[in-house]
Amino acid sequence: MDWSWLQSQDARLYVDFPTSIAIGLLIGLERERNPSAKAGLRTFALVALLGAICGALSDHLHSYWLLGVGLAMVGFIIIAAYLEDGGTEDDPGTTTMAAILVCFSLGAAVTLGFRQISVMLAIVTTALLYFKTELSRLALGLERRELLSILQFAALTFIILPILPDRDFGPYGALNPRNIWLMVVLISGISLIGYLALRIVGQRHGVPLLGLLGGLVSSTATTLVYARHGKGQDAMRDSMVVVILLANLVVLGRLALLTWVAAPALLPNVLPVLMCALVAGGAGLGWFLRHFKREESAPIPQTKNPTELKTAVTFAAGYAFVLLLVAWINDVVGTRGVYAVALVSGLTDVDAITLSSLRLFGLGELQREQATTSITLALISNLCFKLGIVAFAGDWRLFQRCALSMGAMAAAAGAWLALFG
Repeated sequence: MDWSWLQSQDARLYVDFPTSIAIGLLIGLERERNPSAKAGLRTFALVALLGAICGALSDHLHSYWLLGVGLAMVGFIIIAAYLEDGGTEDDPGTTTMAAILVCFSLGAAVTLGFRQISVMLAIVTTALLYFKTELSRLALGLERRELLSILQFAALTFIILPILPDRDFGPYGALNPRNIWLMVVLISGISLIGYLALRIVGQRHGVPLLGLLGGLVSSTATTLVYARHGKGQDAMRDSMVVVILLANLVVLGRLALLTWVAAPALLPNVLPVLMCALVAGGAGLGWFLRHFKREESAPIPQTKNPTELKTAVTFAAGYAFVLLLVAWINDVVGTRGVYAVALVSGLTDVDAITLSSLRLFGLGELQREQATTSITLALISNLCFKLGIVAFAGDWRLFQRCALSMGAMAAAAGAWLALFG
């Protein structure tokens, strides 16, 4: 069937107008459920259609004053409707008025050439209206430090990042301020999700979730905290082992995500290593869970706010240093020097050496095999370091239980590297 007729401006309106009406019906469907709202299914559909007509006429006339007039008229009408009735305690009208103005704007945006994004925003708008109770509960559950964390992350992302120069500096052109800070934003964002989730859900969802979220925030800190809690406490030991193992399995997901974002071309090389470690570690965890005695709760780890400027700057400095060090050693000493840096850096922070390897791979300073080997060695080094934490901060029984899964992860990653790396 020939659809070429849809390419003309007039023909596209036959799609745009129904799309605008559908947007109004979608938002209006949610408002119709609220008996105190003064606008429902038909009103929202008509408002969206009015927006589409104003948008089409404005585009045709190459003058957009009609859009402003239409938006003002819709606003006056809905305000008059609420003033006449006096409103209700359940719905004072602000949400419905805002939704109607958004609906008009989305209808207009469709005929102005923004059909796809308008549909997406209509779905988001409907979701915001529908999940009123859940969003209110979430907002009330946030403490001052959680709100501060969100504001700090916004500052890192939308204030500092845009003003940094996107140029390569320093020896080997290895230091790009915007790229370095972008990695800070990436790590902070991943950690912030886990940090907020830990603060909000607390102990309500049990041991497994604490392990998963702890791995997002900091697997090293989680390992240290729960190794201490499990030391000499038979009743808590099994729960602590589950949290530690899950936190370290999450590291594999973090590395896969970092690779996909920073250097997707390297993902086919890195992913098999991570999958081998995941299967081996998961098998060890599964064997342990067969004998796991579930406890009612586990303590929540006290972790630092990952979006604090001091934390962000420290990571940026460490990342930049490793980036420069790896580039220099690769140039002066060669591959073995880079691997030595990976082993040493991986002891404390596997993210920094991973990101630096990915960055240098993107610059052509490291070959595909070198970058993969560097990341794998850092992972093995990091697992061995955290096993050492368990041995010293915990006790022998805790170490035995963790060593099975974490040792299997390191061995599997090393075996894949030796055979196919």
